[in-house]
Amino acid sequence: MQTRTRLPGTPAPTKLWTRRDGNQLAGDAWGDPRNPLVVLLHGGGQTRHAWRGTGRLLANAGYYAVAFDARGHGDSDWSPEGDYGQDEMVSDLECVLAASGGGRPVLVGASTGGATSLVAVGEGRVDASALILVDIVPYTEPAGVARIQAFMTQKPEGFDSLEEVAEAISQYRPEGKRPRNLSGLGKNVRIDSDGRYRWHWDPRFLARPRDLQERHGRLSVCARRLTLPTLLVRGGGSDVVSEAGVQEFLCLCTHAEYVNVLDAGHMVAGDRNDVFGRAALSFLARNVPVDDARPARLAEPQRAGPG
Repeated sequence: MQTRTRLPGTPAPTKLWTRRDGNQLAGDAWGDPRNPLVVLLHGGGQTRHAWRGTGRLLANAGYYAVAFDARGHGDSDWSPEGDYGQDEMVSDLECVLAASGGGRPVLVGASTGGATSLVAVGEGRVDASALILVDIVPYTEPAGVARIQAFMTQKPEGFDSLEEVAEAISQYRPEGKRPRNLSGLGKNVRIDSDGRYRWHWDPRFLARPRDLQERHGRLSVCARRLTLPTLLVRGGGSDVVSEAGVQEFLCLCTHAEYVNVLDAGHMVAGDRNDVFGRAALSFLARNVPVDDARPARLAEPQRAGPG
């Protein structure tokens, strides 16, 4: 049962979608909903806020960007049954798409969100117009995955202060700049019923069974089935996706484009949003140009002008 509440002053979601089981997904949107839809899926342990800069960039370029908190993350509901499997994540994506105007969306997924996007397209559950995978391929490096899990499972007893939260993040990402104003960290934690700060995600998200070999097989089959325009973006310093993993993916999906962002780690968009943004917009301009895609997503008939 979820007992944690959002810190006062942190951003409330601007969008809510209700699944058939009554659980809600929370999100934000940028741009005109009549424009081509781009759905942004964050990684495990992140929230929709990881895409804020990218969402604004896409909106300024003429797209309609939607980001949502994965189940058990951020402001989205926790699963009562602790069900955080791949199929449930894809089902949530389908729910958001159905409520966002249909059409053939562009999917942009980082890490766990990228795996969700890859399965959704590769298994025929979502008919997308293009796919951007951010530091996610079928084979992930066990040491990098273990480091993420160690970070996410630390301090189950909670934190006394945002200063402690900042220290934990700095130890995981020593190359990052420690913020002077800690209020922004409020998006990463919640206040629990005992008054302590705890991470925003449901701990059961990490307790779900993991079979990396089965996961590799499933994602490999999905990658081999891709026919739509596909871009893979890797963080050059990532310890989760190696160059060998990239080359395996490019053998499976031979038409995919590839960009290696040298000065970024696993969280590519957060580390170098400028480089990632340019790569994403260049790819979309060639494959899902705004002027070509806009008529298919008109929310209402065009009205004739005066006279």
